Amino acid sequence: MNIYVSNLSFDVQDEDLKDFFAPYGEVTSAKVITDRETGRSRGFGFVEMTDEAASKKAIAELDGATVENRTISVSVAKPKEDRPSRGNGGNFNNRNSYNKNRY
Repeated sequence: MNIYVSNLSFDVQDEDLKDFFAPYGEVTSAKVITDRETGRSRGFGFVEMTDEAASKKAIAELDGATVENRTISVSVAKPKEDRPSRGNGGNFNNRNSYNKNRY
């Protein structure tokens, strides 16, 4: 099961995140999401656990827990939604743009 963890301290690393969930069962991966340009934590991450029952127990017990003086939020991760490409698919200067409609 993939688990979403938010409101993490910016000091939390991948290994710390794994350690928070390890008492509940086997953690296959733990990743704190970082900013592409600065490399700094964005304050959330994802944890994958093999056992669904252990995952649900971890979610129930860790949601609302205080970690490094911050109340974290823990929930089942939702699948990433498909976003339109940033190429010509957006609303920027397409055939319905402001200038086209003006004349």
